[in-house]
Amino acid sequence: MIVPMKKVFVIAQEKDSFETARALRALGAVHIEHQRPPQGRDITELEEDADFAGKAVDILSRDELLRAGRRQTGEYIKDWKRLTRHIVDLWKRYDQIKEYNRQLDARIEEWKDWGDFDPAVVGELVRKGVHIRFYLVPSSSLTSMPRGAVVKRIFSRSGMVGCVLVSREDEHPPFKELKMPEASLAELRKRYNEGKTVLGSITEELLELSAYRESFARIKASLAREMEFHRAIRGMGASRGLVYLSGYIPADARDGLVNAARRQKWAVSVKDPEPGDKVPTLIRNPGWVSIIQPVLRILDLVPGYKEYDISLWFLLFFSVFFGMLIGDAGYGAVFLALTFFTSKKVGKAKEARPFFILLYILSGCAVAWGVLTGTFFGQAWLTGSFKPMAPVLRDNYSLQTFCFFLGALHLSIAHIWRSFLKMPSLKASADLGWAAILWGAFFLARTLILSAPFPDFAKYLFLGGAILVIFFTEPLPNVIKGAGRGAGSLLLNIVNSFTDVVSYIRLFAVGLAAVAIADAFNAMAANVGFGSIASGLAAAFILFLGHALNIMLGPLSILVHGVRLNVLEFSSHLDMGWTGLRYRPFK
Repeated sequence: MIVPMKKVFVIAQEKDSFETARALRALGAVHIEHQRPPQGRDITELEEDADFAGKAVDILSRDELLRAGRRQTGEYIKDWKRLTRHIVDLWKRYDQIKEYNRQLDARIEEWKDWGDFDPAVVGELVRKGVHIRFYLVPSSSLTSMPRGAVVKRIFSRSGMVGCVLVSREDEHPPFKELKMPEASLAELRKRYNEGKTVLGSITEELLELSAYRESFARIKASLAREMEFHRAIRGMGASRGLVYLSGYIPADARDGLVNAARRQKWAVSVKDPEPGDKVPTLIRNPGWVSIIQPVLRILDLVPGYKEYDISLWFLLFFSVFFGMLIGDAGYGAVFLALTFFTSKKVGKAKEARPFFILLYILSGCAVAWGVLTGTFFGQAWLTGSFKPMAPVLRDNYSLQTFCFFLGALHLSIAHIWRSFLKMPSLKASADLGWAAILWGAFFLARTLILSAPFPDFAKYLFLGGAILVIFFTEPLPNVIKGAGRGAGSLLLNIVNSFTDVVSYIRLFAVGLAAVAIADAFNAMAANVGFGSIASGLAAAFILFLGHALNIMLGPLSILVHGVRLNVLEFSSHLDMGWTGLRYRPFK
């Protein structure tokens, strides 16, 4: 649920601004609104220091250093700025030498077939009037070279000939001249090897310094907290020896603020937010519902303070969607195994537990759907050996009907929820009308797409729903004016209601595609066979490639389809805009 918030105002003496900020930070409950832009030299210096420490963290977090797995140490760094400068300088040098070596490698590759010659000797001949030029030309075009010049073939490669043109005259054949290297091939290779040696020593030093990565991360976090503290002070309003600030606090934290005000001799006001206030959103739910919050945080979705907390419905339907879209007990088992091993590696932190619990649930749903439909790394190869627990879900007609049913159920829940919240207003009836229309759309979708007979009673769902929408969307004293607005709403949204129900067929289509891909690769592997070691290896590679592709595409389909049905279709019927500001208390 979205926690009720109170708007608070705190006034203190200007000489006590630092103590006021410290006390508010210790309270850890006020989401502060700055009264003026928080600016000052102290903030600028802290920002620069935090960015500087962040550079050390970024450099020491490079993949090539993390893979080395050096032991982390939490020891205090006395002169962290000096050490950071050293790390940044090392990385700049590493980057420059790596780029230089890349260029050297390209030059070596370009000139290795020409043999090892000294460009200085060639340059001396040129100064003495002997013109020497290098060309890479098609073998059929060698006859186009000037007749008075000596053409020396050096090598042939893919129909091209590397040749040297030697002449007393300044000849210019119709080919692009190759720019001579700045040093001999031996010298280029020597420089390249020296660069590799330096890169190795820099890498080894950075590996030693990577032991301080966690220390630098703590320094950066400490600077960020200090910066927030100074912003809170600089953001206070000031007038006639007083400082003041405003913010928001959960309603159940009111007493803590009032008690702090008594101790600190503040003037404090606590009242309900007013229309137009940018109230932050704080969501609290039972632990089993809160496991969906990591998904919403990853997507950066925050409901507005006056909107709805859809965590429960998101969790329930997202789990069903995940099971249907992955749709394979074998893939679900792979996800379970990956979750188990990853949680053992990185899941010890308390903050990570909800995320891994959610992954276990979602993977379990994929396994359950695979068992119900008899799908384990595909369906075709199990025919006759494994019976699905729910054979009806193997029938395309029944499965598409189930998708339309899910759509009507999901979207009608949004309107029934809105109806309850609007009671006892007559406007609640309009949402019940939309729920009726959605179920009429369910029967219409079955008729138009699946050729099922359209039941007689379904037309009354459309008729009754339309009447409720027309007369109760805007129940004004002027009935005609109100009905006109309701009719406009009906005309604008009735087609969308039908298409939204139909859009849930994506669950069937994507799930079917995944099964088809699995069965196709299984059939390819079976055709290759396992009669010999070579054919067995080829068949195993085909199986691995096909199922790995499906497993990698699975999470993408969840993001595109499973998330969309919740945050777009369901949320639009709930009239949610996800316009919220996340509650971030000063602490």
